[in-house]
Parts: sequence; structure tokens; C-alpha cells
Amino acid sequence: MKVLRTPESRFRNLADYPFEPHYVHVDAGDGTGARLRMHYVDERPADAVKPSGQTILLLHGQPSWSYLYRHVIPPLVAAGHRCIAPDLIGFGRSDKPASRFAYTYQRHVDWLREAVFGRLGLLDVTMVCHDWGGLLGLRLLAEHPGRFRRVVATNTYLPTGDQDVGRAFHAWTQYSQRADPFDAGTVVEAGTISELSPAVKAGYDAPFPDETYRQGARQFPLLVPITAWDEATVPNRNAWAVLQTLSVPFLCAFSDHVILLPQAPNTDDPSYAVPHPDQWLRERIPGAQGQPHTTIADAGHFVQEDRGPELAAIVNRFIDSTR
Repeated sequence: MKVLRTPESRFRNLADYPFEPHYVHVDAGDGTGARLRMHYVDERPADAVKPSGQTILLLHGQPSWSYLYRHVIPPLVAAGHRCIAPDLIGFGRSDKPASRFAYTYQRHVDWLREAVFGRLGLLDVTMVCHDWGGLLGLRLLAEHPGRFRRVVATNTYLPTGDQDVGRAFHAWTQYSQRADPFDAGTVVEAGTISELSPAVKAGYDAPFPDETYRQGARQFPLLVPITAWDEATVPNRNAWAVLQTLSVPFLCAFSDHVILLPQAPNTDDPSYAVPHPDQWLRERIPGAQGQPHTTIADAGHFVQEDRGPELAAIVNRFIDSTR
């Protein structure tokens, strides 16, 4: 497996990203014993702040990296919580296999599992998952429920290939394969209400010096199960069988401008109501019953960019209410 590593010079002096890098190594999954370096942010309360004993795992999606959480982490740390924000393989400071075919849904689950459980040994975790962070994190929740204390899901869901993902998703898939260049900063800005500064867009573009580094980002949309025959269809169905039994406290904090919603199946029934993604989660996961689910106003898909401190406050209140 040929592996690329973004030069460290690309990450110097990024806007509002003062965090020190940390690394673990995970099995590449190609049968050779090769290892991939995976980056994560690990921020803890200062000496003057009483630690809460809570660990928050912040999972990003496509095509962002831990930079997405730069305005969420500081207020949570100030509240006494430890915050860990990994960069998925292929993103951020983490290694990037050069072949897009090295990236599979199962490998992403395995890479993340080994990093946060096998290497970091996290237990009693509060997970905040967004976009692909949910597609991976909800699998980990179903497969290792005993490691989680609570979950906050924002603008994500767990598809099984049994729903029509809709025209917007197909348009996104086409764009992800044809855009030249495929700039992360441009994509993130398209999914926000606020206008991003050139410095912030450069922060999202930093991991990808050229096209050779973007193969993981290009491949992600193609890994979403959209039929009964996709690789992740059966594992995700199995995950739902577990999720529908879990009493782990589960909060939905979606924005009011969510994109890429699942659509109704082919039906002639005009009364069929298309479930909102957070409805799928709220109605099917027992731990979501009776929780103070919220909609974050004036926020796009990348809610952390539009309303980062507000999301942090929601997470902190949820922790306080479920101790």
C-alpha cells in the first residue's frame, strides 16, 4: 500500500487551530502488517479547571478534519471535559493511502476502532458525531455499546441501502467525482450559512496539497450504501438491530439547514412523509426517547462552523443532565 503523508508545513499557523498533534498507529488492513499513522487532538482542562471526568469523542465527516471542531473544543475543555478529535485516515494530519480502493467502509470502521479503543483505550465516552462521523461512530456504538456513556448526533444518520438517498445525494456524488479541483474549503463553505474567510478555507484545504492526497475524500461518497448489495448494507442493518435496543442517552442536535436528506421510496402515495434524518434516530433508538432534542437555528450542514460554541453548550448541558 502506497501511503502519502501531508507535509507538516501545511499545518503551520492555521487560523484558530492551536492544538498540539498526537498520533497512534493502526493496522493498514491490507494483510501485510503495514501501519498507518492516525492523528488526533487531545485537549484536557488546564490546572485551574476542575476536571469533570468526562471524555468527549468528536468525529468529523467528509471532507473535513479535526479543524472542524476548533470552536467546539475550547468551551468543552473550559467546562472540565477531555476532548479527543481524531482525523480519519485519508484526512487531516492522518496518513493517506494513495489508492482510492484502499478505502472501504469496513476499513474505516476498523481504523477508527483500533485508534480510539485499541490504542487510546477510551471508555465511558460521550460521542459527538457528524456526517461520516455518524456513519462510522454509530457502527462503533452498535458493536461496542458498553464503551459509550451518551451520544450527540448532528446532521448524520446510518443508511442501510433500503432508502432512496435522493437527487441531492446523487448530485453530490457526481460532483465529488468530477470536480476539478475538489477543494475541501469550497465544499465546507457550500454547506455553511456563514461566509468562510480565505484563511479558514485554507485550513480545510491544508491536508490536500494536490489531487494525489484527495483519494480518500473522493471515495467516501461512493461508500455510502444505496442498494441492498452494497458492502455496508448488511453490517449497517445489523447495527440497527442493536441500536434499536440501546438505552444509552442519545440526543439529536441537527441544524435547520440540513442537506443530503434521505428520500421516500418509490411510492404513488402522496401522503407519504419523508422522515427527517433525526426522526429516524429519535424514533428508533430507545435512548433517544424523552431527550431534549434541538434544532440549531441559522446553521448549515457544517453546524460546527456556523454555531460551534452553541453546539458545545448543547453537549455540555446534555452531559450535565445525564450524569
